[in-house]
Amino acid sequence: MTEIRMHGEMRTDYDCEVTGLPAERWGEAVFKLGDEDLVVEVSIEKNVIVAIMAGDDAVWKGTLAGLKELLKSQIQKK
Repeated sequence: MTEIRMHGEMRTDYDCEVTGLPAERWGEAVFKLGDEDLVVEVSIEKNVIVAIMAGDDAVWKGTLAGLKELLKSQIQKK
């Protein structure tokens, strides 16, 4: 039996909820937006790797620590 290393959850505003989706190494969420996809993928290897894909030409991939730093750098101080 393989080790469950993370659990996924998905919720929507239609009171739909799926919880406890087990994963050993990776999971992804795909949102269909008309003719485009928004995909968030999380991979657990030695480090946690996150990939965010908005359509075919906008992709970011890096560590969870790197994503946190990217998001912090976008916060506007008042």
